[in-house]
Amino acid sequence: MADGSTLKNNRKKDGFIMQAGILAAAGIICRIIGLLYKSPLTSVIGDEGNGYYGTAYNFYTIILLISSYSIPSAISKVIAQRLELKEYRNAHRIFKCTLVYVVVVGGLASLLAFFGAGLFVTPNSVAVLRVFAPTIFLSGLLGVIRGYFQAHKTMLQTSVSQILEQILNAVCSIGAAYLFIQFVSDKDETTKAVYGAMGSALGTGVGVLTALLFMAAIYMLNRKMLRRRIDRDIYHGEESYGEIFKLIVSVVTPFILSTFIYNLSTSLNQKLYTDILIQVKKAAEKEVLSSYGVFSIKAITVVNIPVAFASAMSSAVIPSISGSFAKGERKEAKKKIHQAIHTVMLISIPSAAGLFVLAKPVMSVLFPQKESLELASRLLMYLAVTVIFYSLSTLSNAVLQGIGRVNIPVRNAAIALILQTGVLVPLLIYTDLGLNSLVIATVTYSFSMCILNGHSLKKAIGYREDVAKTYIMPLFAAVIMGVAAGGVYYGIYFLTERNIPSLAAAVLIAVLIYFTILIKIGGVTEKELKGMPKGAALVRVAKKLHLMR
Repeated sequence: MADGSTLKNNRKKDGFIMQAGILAAAGIICRIIGLLYKSPLTSVIGDEGNGYYGTAYNFYTIILLISSYSIPSAISKVIAQRLELKEYRNAHRIFKCTLVYVVVVGGLASLLAFFGAGLFVTPNSVAVLRVFAPTIFLSGLLGVIRGYFQAHKTMLQTSVSQILEQILNAVCSIGAAYLFIQFVSDKDETTKAVYGAMGSALGTGVGVLTALLFMAAIYMLNRKMLRRRIDRDIYHGEESYGEIFKLIVSVVTPFILSTFIYNLSTSLNQKLYTDILIQVKKAAEKEVLSSYGVFSIKAITVVNIPVAFASAMSSAVIPSISGSFAKGERKEAKKKIHQAIHTVMLISIPSAAGLFVLAKPVMSVLFPQKESLELASRLLMYLAVTVIFYSLSTLSNAVLQGIGRVNIPVRNAAIALILQTGVLVPLLIYTDLGLNSLVIATVTYSFSMCILNGHSLKKAIGYREDVAKTYIMPLFAAVIMGVAAGGVYYGIYFLTERNIPSLAAAVLIAVLIYFTILIKIGGVTEKELKGMPKGAALVRVAKKLHLMR
């Protein structure tokens, strides 16, 4: 899968858009697999089981964020800087020290999740969080190895490991959930839901373990080449392990704080939603968590599919921009920033428009449970705009970290969190908006992050975006595309009353219309298309259709 030539070839050219495309493709495949297995899993554990799983998963995510989630990005930044300066020995010493760091921190975090579960989640979710606990330790080790390869500007290994992780996660989650429920088949429905959620959590751990074993094998295949390169590095002084640990803490800590606060909104919203409705408004726990399961497992899961591209771009852009800054190439860094933001907006804006128009058809395919279909569809339609906001804020976070302004995203995320909490709490207490309060809070948070990060980026390096080409042109094309997609879907559905063929035709027409309009109005050039994954093929198609000369 990878050998020494893989790393060497990726050092020769910095095609970070292409590498982001590889990672994005894997991310989207993983999200699709996630969607495909969530529907049968929901059939096994129900919306109640989803609620218990979602509650435990949110706090598992928080602990993971604090312990190891940011490791790949943080370490890829530090190691990429050493690699640009050809300090191979120091790069490898950083890698080894980071492994020690995650063993200690990840181990403590796993123990906290297991023994402190009762402090974080509702009683019925405690056992689920405890099943998640060992996965936190494994995720830290996996993150270090992924970050090491990302620093070499090759995303293939990470991409394959993500797909393997998700496949095993899907298979084992459904299988384990079913088996666990059989163990308590004579119990009440709530007990079955809890055990089903525990089985699903076990599947997550199996997926992470599989990915870790794969990445460890890839590292061993490259070990001889890496050792030869280290042995030839006789021109740079070695950094002491004490200096390296200080460096790791100084770099990883802001990354952790930024990522933690940035992602805390989901868990905080869940905590506020469940506590206020259960304790203040005296709603039944089963009903509250079932409704939250629709929001988190269904609507948010679908929204996160297109955001996967921005996440992949972020992973690719951090080592690339860090390398440019290490060599003092500020102009080149700005060029990469523009290229990354423009590419992400080309994908996220039409994705948001498509989800808004086709929310119910999409939900009907992915989560056809009739009792919650209308609610899930409405939530997805309302949340569609956050695809744009989260994509842009995720990428701008990475850019600020890549240029060394690692504390700014922490501050911005904290401000946005305060704003959204100030909106959510009164809505939950004084209105009957329910889940719609979470929608309003989510939109508030994601939009605030976009504004704050954009201002910070402009102030930090004087970066100015081409508003017309990056936002207005894609938005114009996406609006027309959305109208056409809706017309095609409902027209075909009226004639056939078949959802999947109608949706497939609508999506195909939408893609063709969007890129046709975008090319014709100058929203994307031939050079920009060629820089994307399979860009040369896209250009050939565009020329055959006489969209380009």
